[in-house]
Amino acid sequence: MSKPENGIGAEALRPHAEDAFAHELKALAAADDRPRPTRWKLSPWAVATYLLGGTLDDGTVITPKYVGPRRIVEVAVTTLATDRALLLLGVPGTAKTWVSEHLAAAVSGDSTLLVQGTAGTPEEAIRYGWNYARLLAHGPSREALVPSPVMRAMAEGMTARVEELTRIPADVQDTLITVLSEKTLPIPELGEEVQAVRGFNLIATANDRDRGVNELSSALRRRFNTVVLPLPATADAEVDIVARRVDQMGRALDLPAVPEGLEEIRRVVTVFRELRDGVTDDGRTKVKSPSGTLSTAEAISVVTGGLALAAHFGDGVLRPSDVAAGILGAVVRDPAADKVVWQEYLETVVRERDGWKDFYRACREVTA
Repeated sequence: MSKPENGIGAEALRPHAEDAFAHELKALAAADDRPRPTRWKLSPWAVATYLLGGTLDDGTVITPKYVGPRRIVEVAVTTLATDRALLLLGVPGTAKTWVSEHLAAAVSGDSTLLVQGTAGTPEEAIRYGWNYARLLAHGPSREALVPSPVMRAMAEGMTARVEELTRIPADVQDTLITVLSEKTLPIPELGEEVQAVRGFNLIATANDRDRGVNELSSALRRRFNTVVLPLPATADAEVDIVARRVDQMGRALDLPAVPEGLEEIRRVVTVFRELRDGVTDDGRTKVKSPSGTLSTAEAISVVTGGLALAAHFGDGVLRPSDVAAGILGAVVRDPAADKVVWQEYLETVVRERDGWKDFYRACREVTA
């Protein structure tokens, strides 16, 4: 994909993975002496190292992009080295898109061959479209054809991505069956076809909460190897994930350093986990769960928003008053039912917890 022409690609608010971590990918490529599948930029071992983190022999530190079971990443990478597509499945906020992007960046050096799934995604987004000016002037031709990201990936031996696959209408989803089974994309208008070259594969993501919306047909599901991404197993792991991501996002936004806000990050994570699990961290008190997912991604959003408040309207240190409104917005999605759940949690759990008085007062203030 062509880079921005305005000369400020390095200042992009949200650089692509291959740009943001170019130095790590370059170091891995230089140190990687293991066999690489055709057209892969790195070996499967190096791709897994890029996702999970580590230190290379030359001292280069590879930051973890995914904090979770190593076997999950190994299975995902191995799947891409075969002729089966990869489906990353999980509840909202389990880093499906993040993992998908970094896998594509490490394997193909380009994470931008992306189809974003929505209820309105047309068949052309997966197959191909037409430049109608050329089509009307000269009729169907290769010059008038507009390839989709999937078609480009097939022709160039790259990794394509389809986000939120189950949000795409079922008849459009099934466009992928021929692509994934026969590795070919017919173009009936031209009497031609595009055959996938070695190196092509596809990563799709789907949301557990979307089951029944546009559920995958059994024919399509068989074309995927499904890898389920779980929520972080422990509070420490989730705090680590939130702190890392907020630190990365904060640097791009010139926000205060995360270490000064670790206490509040742990507090946000604790609240989310307890409400999500329906029980307090010590297992002694059952609590009601709200309607929202309270995912790790939402915790990252709450903390990032809090850091912005601390930077622009505070003293730069993350405090309870900076995160209280964000937590309220994440928890209370249904104003009638969720507000009752939140108020009960505040009074029965937060109010009695040692060291949480400032947090309790801040949450009470924004709730009122």
